[in-house]
Amino acid sequence: MSPAIPAHPDSQAAGRPGPPVHPKNIPRSGSGVLQGSEPWRLGMGLKTLIVDDEPVARKVLREELESMAGIEVVGEADSGAAALDQIASRRPDVVLLDLQMPEMGGFEVIRKLHHGTNLPVVVIVTAYDQYALDAFEAGAIDYLLKPVGRDRLAEAMEKAKRLTGQEAAERLARLQEIADPLLPGQRLKKIVGKAGAEYFLLDANEVFAFNAEGDIVWITTARKRYQATQTLKVLEERLRNTSFQRIHRNAMVNVDHVRKMSALSSQRWLITLSNEQEFIASKRQAHSIRRLVNW
Repeated sequence: MSPAIPAHPDSQAAGRPGPPVHPKNIPRSGSGVLQGSEPWRLGMGLKTLIVDDEPVARKVLREELESMAGIEVVGEADSGAAALDQIASRRPDVVLLDLQMPEMGGFEVIRKLHHGTNLPVVVIVTAYDQYALDAFEAGAIDYLLKPVGRDRLAEAMEKAKRLTGQEAAERLARLQEIADPLLPGQRLKKIVGKAGAEYFLLDANEVFAFNAEGDIVWITTARKRYQATQTLKVLEERLRNTSFQRIHRNAMVNVDHVRKMSALSSQRWLITLSNEQEFIASKRQAHSIRRLVNW
């Protein structure tokens, strides 16, 4: 029995099931974000937003960037709130982001970036090594220590040009994991999902299940499903010691969303999630789920 998977969101809107989406049929154009279109390769500038609460720092970065070929400065922001507004409206490819800003710092800006067409490459700008190294190790494409030198800035922008949309989204997901204010040693896992030409950053707890269909791994949430950017094996490793349990070679479920378990035979169980999605699990796999949910 195959797991019952909701129709693709675009098909649901039309009121009929749709065929699986093969990667070669996914649009490669759309927003100016790093999502396969790579506008600078077509003669357009790499759209860059400068975020820093210090006017002098913004001025220096702008002057250096405007002297570089293939770079278009689309705006400046002097606060975290202004940065979020400009990321939404101007859709930059790259954000030069200062971490130390009053009221809303750079990490809080990163936490608030989630969905769709506005997932830029993040280059950290900071005066403090410890912040920069944490962010860089987590997934920032690069970090720049103040005062920023021209050569280091040019190197960071070249790295940004080489990054694909999927890589940018996955790096941003890792940045968000360290940006979340959890207890030491805790990390809220982030999952990258793709719908059409857009990438979405999902909290692991909003994911109901992962289901493989051939080479495609689908991510199911309460309202939509997305195409995963990683294999089921890689996802299982990333989500080890969390509420996710592999229950089939083609499926992994979030036990926090298990609503019912029904015995089909002495060796097989039917697992029903709270979104009505169903999976067949062996007795051994079902025992693992029962242990995790304390049934």
